[in-house]
Parts: sequence; structure tokens; C-alpha cells
Amino acid sequence: MTQRIFRDRLEQALDRIADPAGEGARVCLTVYAEAARAAADVADARRRAGITLGPLDGAIVSLKDLFDVAGEVTRAGSKVLAGEETPAGADAPVVRRLRAAGAVIVAKTNMTEFAFSGVGLNPHYGTPGNPTDRARVPGGSTSGGAVAVADGLCDIAIGTDTGGSTRIPAALCGITGFKPSKRRVPTDGAFPLSYTLDSVGPMARTVANCARADAIMAGESTPDLASLPLAGLRLGVAQGLPLKDLDATVSAGFAAAMSALDKAGARLSEEQISLFDDLRQANRKGGFAPPEAYAIHRSRLERRGGEIDPNVRVRIEGGREMSASDYVELVQVRARLMQALDARLTDLDALVMPTTPIVAPKMSEVATPETFMPRNFLLLRNTAIVNFFDLCAVSLPLPRTDGLPVGLMLVGRNGHDHRLLRIAAAVEKLLSG
Repeated sequence: MTQRIFRDRLEQALDRIADPAGEGARVCLTVYAEAARAAADVADARRRAGITLGPLDGAIVSLKDLFDVAGEVTRAGSKVLAGEETPAGADAPVVRRLRAAGAVIVAKTNMTEFAFSGVGLNPHYGTPGNPTDRARVPGGSTSGGAVAVADGLCDIAIGTDTGGSTRIPAALCGITGFKPSKRRVPTDGAFPLSYTLDSVGPMARTVANCARADAIMAGESTPDLASLPLAGLRLGVAQGLPLKDLDATVSAGFAAAMSALDKAGARLSEEQISLFDDLRQANRKGGFAPPEAYAIHRSRLERRGGEIDPNVRVRIEGGREMSASDYVELVQVRARLMQALDARLTDLDALVMPTTPIVAPKMSEVATPETFMPRNFLLLRNTAIVNFFDLCAVSLPLPRTDGLPVGLMLVGRNGHDHRLLRIAAAVEKLLSG
């Protein structure tokens, strides 16, 4: 009997997507069942012939709804775009690279409209329920991708991260999410939120799968994740804002992780980083995302603003108020602060902090603008630091016997992505052990 390893795994994933008792209908906005079956069959044929295209050959991969796929309208989680845009003329570069590496692309996944929220709600296509508690949010903006990985609908989900949009849902759904240094992975063919801050990154159950997908998308060789000794690693525990207002579950999980790292011999140091306060001051007039999103959507707001998620629309409209001179000043200040933080981190192997200060809120707790906005701010608070300074970061799930998932974020200097992934793999091994 002919072995169909990749095809059989794909059929299991497709069965889960189609299961009416699951989240597949809300997670997967487009399902490429027949194309995926053909790709899985070809991957099986290569395997039988002793041929491989690399570490992603036959892996089941989903794409966030904002990536161009040739011949399809790129919706970005929006019904406005679904009805207005022309079909993409070509796959996004990262999609082409994934296909060339043998990835089996199974679906396009749900997301916050235009990627502008850390909560993960979508009033147009429905909000996927958190895998731990379906009454809670999945985190955003790559909401469907995180649930797809956690629910076994795919091996790897490809998302974008402008202020935490791979790491927040990874943390809230109990999986791993990676944000690379922006310049490493092309953002062409990904519907933009912020030209300055957008990055493309993967989510998966393991650091190794994130590293494999990241390498393919970056056009690089897969990094060697051989065990790195934790003893002697210089890990800075970010003080101040990143540790403020932690809920009880996050606080207990983070403390236990620090204790485990300390016992493993890591050199933990408390790091007061005044540049984080400078970041808040620099962003006092709104930061990069609102004015850049307003430039992208200005005419759309005038024509069909009433059809856009109100929580998203109000944030985009906030960008109308920033002057050109304020924007130019922000660009200049950011460049100076990025250089200063890079120098500040030279004596550390990584920074550590909770990915989010709170666990996944209940959907009922973010049902009004008055309750949505403060929780959205908290979910984005720690992760957005990384995007402003264009660092690389990974969110790891902390061990839990019960209760809700908590993420541990490891942060590395710009361009030190492979080193950070090696550290993350070592921490993952410690925590899972």
C-alpha cells in the first residue's frame, strides 16, 4: 500500500476545519482543500523518491487573510475590501517562497479588520474562540492563525506583527510566536497597517517550526538550534512598565519562569530601561500606525467608513490629527532611540518580560468601546515596544496545569534573530522539561 504521510495528515486537518463543532468556519475564511491535497500528494511522491525540498516540505501552513494569493481579492478581514479590491496579480513573495519550499497551504485565516487591534475581534466574519475557553478572545490581530495552530488545523500559521500581532495571540492561545527584525522578511504583498512597523512572522507549537518558516520566508538557511547552555546567559528582566499591572495568573507564571531560569544558571539582572519612557513620550501624539493607516484608508473612510469595525475605525481616524512636522519629528526621534537601545542591550543576551500583562479577556469584557480600549492597550503594551525599536522577539508558552495560557517574551537586538531563536529553543526545553 502506498504510504500517504503528508496527505493523511492534511486530511485530518481538513476534517478538523470542517467539523461543525469546532472553530474551523470562523478560523478559515478560505480553504484550499483541493490545491492542498495536490500539494500534499506531490510532497508524498518526493518523499518516496528520496527527494526533499527542505524542512518545510509537506508542512501544513495557513496564511493570514492579508497576504496576496494570485487571482484572489486580498480582504484583510474586511468586507469592504472583499467587495472593492481587484484580485492580486501574483502571490506575495513570502507565499511564493513557502510554496517553493514544499509547504502545503491549507487556508487563509481570520484576523482583526486591517490588522488594527491586539484583541482579535472580527464583527464581519465572526471571532474565533480561544482554544482554552471559547468564550474568550484569541488575541490579535492574527487571531485565526493562532487558533488554527492550537486546534491542529495547521502546523504553522503565517501572520504579521505591527505591535504584537503574532506574539499576542500566541501568548493567549498557548503557542509560540516570532517577530523577526523587520528587514529580514519582505512585507511586499501583505496588505499594510503601518509601513514603518509591519513585520512578517510565524506561529507554531515549537520554536523549531517557527525558525524553519522564518528562514524560508527570509531566504536564509535554517539556523542551528542545537542546545545552548542556559548557564551563564545574561538575561535582563525588564523592570518598570513591562511588569506593571500584571494579573495574578501572569504574575505567578512569570515568577515561576524566572525561578526556573535562575536555577538553570542563567544570570538574571533587573534592568531599568529609561528608553521605554522615552518611547511613551515619543508616541504621545499617536505613534506611527494611526497616521500611516489613515493615509492608506482615507478615501475608504469617506466612502464606506460606516461599514468598518468601529473599534478599528476610531483608531484609524485618530491618525487624521497628526501633522506632517510631528510625523517627521517622530521618525527622527525613533532613529535616535533605536540606536540608543541597541547600545544599551550590548551586554545582554536577551531581555525577558511577560508577553502580555493580562490573560485572554472574555468576549463579553470587550463588547463595548469603553471596555475594549483599555484591554486592547494592555494587550499591546509590552509587545509594541519591540516594534518601535525594531527588535526581534519570541513569545513562548509557560507551563500550566490549569488556568489560562501565559506567554514569556524573549527580546533580542535587531539582526540577532538566529541567536535569539537558539536562546528561545533552550528556554523552551527547560520549560517543557
